[in-house]
Amino acid sequence: MTPSAPPPPPRLRVLICDDNTMLRAALADVVRAQDDLALVGSAADAAEAIRLATAQLPHVVVLDVRFPGGGPYTAQQILRAVPGVRILAFSAYGDQGPRTEMAAAGVTGYLVKGVTNARLLAEIRARGTGAPPPTARTGITAPRDLQCRPATCVRWSASARDTPTGGGRV
Repeated sequence: MTPSAPPPPPRLRVLICDDNTMLRAALADVVRAQDDLALVGSAADAAEAIRLATAQLPHVVVLDVRFPGGGPYTAQQILRAVPGVRILAFSAYGDQGPRTEMAAAGVTGYLVKGVTNARLLAEIRARGTGAPPPTARTGITAPRDLQCRPATCVRWSASARDTPTGGGRV
């Protein structure tokens, strides 16, 4: 009898939340191109983000800080509805104010738009590594250990293009 191959490791489930249609599509393409990640949805506003997070139970949510309906509000609602989820704030703004707001809301990371695809993917994977499987329920208190590291403070470039191969910037 031939031993069967071990099952592949579970893929990290990722939800993308940004009101910019082109950026949302580009981020989705980058995530879809990864064998270890599964895109479970993309949302353009708070209501859609909360609905998708509750239905799809992502491990990691990439959330625009200036999201329609409120980035901090959306983060809090997702964290309450999906215990165990990790939220990575993604913003065009690198100043301390938005970082502090998002940290208070419970996000576990913050990236400034313009980072390379490789950096974004590394941060998504870092959020998902060791994360307990998310479950739908209410009443979670999220960690508040957000730190600003110089490497995450990359300026947004209007000419930046996103590619699934990892060479672009988002």
